[in-house]
Amino acid sequence: MRAMNTRQDNNLPFMKMHGLGNDFVVVDARARAVALTNRQITAIAHRHCGVGFDQLAVITSDSHDGHLTFYNADGSTSAACGNATRCIARHIMDETGQTALQLTTDRGTLLARDAGGGLTSVNMGQPQLDWREIPLAQDVDTRELPIDGAPTATGMGNPHCTFFVDNVDSVDLDAFGAVHEHHALFPERTNVQIAQLIGEDHIRMRVWERGVGITMASGSSSCATAVAAARRGLTGRKVQIDLDGGTLWIDWADDGVWMTGPTMHVFSGEFTQSFLESA
Repeated sequence: MRAMNTRQDNNLPFMKMHGLGNDFVVVDARARAVALTNRQITAIAHRHCGVGFDQLAVITSDSHDGHLTFYNADGSTSAACGNATRCIARHIMDETGQTALQLTTDRGTLLARDAGGGLTSVNMGQPQLDWREIPLAQDVDTRELPIDGAPTATGMGNPHCTFFVDNVDSVDLDAFGAVHEHHALFPERTNVQIAQLIGEDHIRMRVWERGVGITMASGSSSCATAVAAARRGLTGRKVQIDLDGGTLWIDWADDGVWMTGPTMHVFSGEFTQSFLESA
């Protein structure tokens, strides 16, 4: 008996990827225009009724090797997502055979390269240290904010607030992150990191992502924490950061903040037309 073909031309292909458990749905719109609504994005993000993700990324064509647009699980946009950029860079390198790329985002043009040993590096650009660029609601010392715990504010294309603590595992990150994401000093909300120095140029960090919640890792948060630690004299400009999902290596170099780590393409699939229409 001939099997029924259930594939529809209006199904939407996607890839599921992760960097250290920081997971992504990636839609390649270079050959096919894709316009996802906010309701569709939040439906895809649902861990039970959709696929689930920390961020969704859409790849489109431009004059470089691709343009990336990022969405959080609540449907809001983000100008930067370091781990997703690394995952997509690795995909395009495997696809084309290139070992170096230029990808554009709302953050600007980001350089990516094969770091060898299955690792991928992305230059996340220069950190934003001025209160207007982060942005903050008022002119304050971004190295030590007037918030309990004196956290450091950093912009990496998205805002970050880094607290240095004695023990990251003693902090109730669910409550702590939710409160500080919406602190009045951050008009666009903020990502929240709690970081602990565990050795020379070695940091243990946990992450609350704006519009998402607790995640196993975050590339832009790791970059922001490395910059904050260097600015406060806690480390040099090249550090190892251990997250719940694994390790990233951050180098705040003269040409920007380089982030290096592993990536994984887990599977490819299709969203059905009926699923997309039901959202």
